[in-house]
Amino acid sequence: MQRHTFTLALALWLAILAGLKLLVQPPMPASVLMIYMVLSTLGIGVYVAANEARWRDFLAPLQAVFDGRAPRLVQALVLAGLPLLVGYGTWQRTAPSWDAPFEPRVVHPEPPSSFSAHGKRIDTVALKNPLRTGDAAALARHIAEGKTIYYRNCFYCHGDALAGDGHFAGAFTPLPANFRDVGTIGMLQESYVYWRIATGGPGLPKGATPWLSAMPVWQHMLSEEEIWKVVLYIYEGSGATPRTWDEEVKHDHHK
Repeated sequence: MQRHTFTLALALWLAILAGLKLLVQPPMPASVLMIYMVLSTLGIGVYVAANEARWRDFLAPLQAVFDGRAPRLVQALVLAGLPLLVGYGTWQRTAPSWDAPFEPRVVHPEPPSSFSAHGKRIDTVALKNPLRTGDAAALARHIAEGKTIYYRNCFYCHGDALAGDGHFAGAFTPLPANFRDVGTIGMLQESYVYWRIATGGPGLPKGATPWLSAMPVWQHMLSEEEIWKVVLYIYEGSGATPRTWDEEVKHDHHK
């Protein structure tokens, strides 16, 4: 097994790269892919270097190439391929782009009149948070449960203090929503927030240029009640108050 250490390490590295690029949907940002591949490279390197015999076997093919002991075809491929690979990577980063012109992104796109979630069709206008009804003790319990769900699933991007500064926030463009900003959920109805969470980035309309949001489709991972509990905690934790349809009517009337 040790005689093939270099081949196995290279095959594992390529398999990880192929798996991340082909199997992960929606496609992860290039910066996140880079993080995973750096960690994978370090992990493989630590494993190989942990055993002296394995490390020698790993270096043997490389030493053979640079010592002139490998077949000439292999030497030519390696010595010519390395600068070509570096050159191709440089060209990829500096070549002019032929992409379509930039279109302004709508931060809070208009929600659809209805959408699908948890196997049913939901009327956006008539949608209300069913957990806001009831006594104060029940509401407090739902908010506490929503906090637990948030910290299990959401704070990695949206942050410990709901300010959009989580561990992974810097890897995304645009950044995750800052719920403490007065221009975010304080301007929105709970039905809107539920729609965004349940349908994620793929559920955005064309005006929001889908895939500019890394939000997963949470209805595949959380139940309807769990999403509503998270919505309750987001408003409570950020100190915001959900906008109501009554406020919308008054706002339009004053216009």
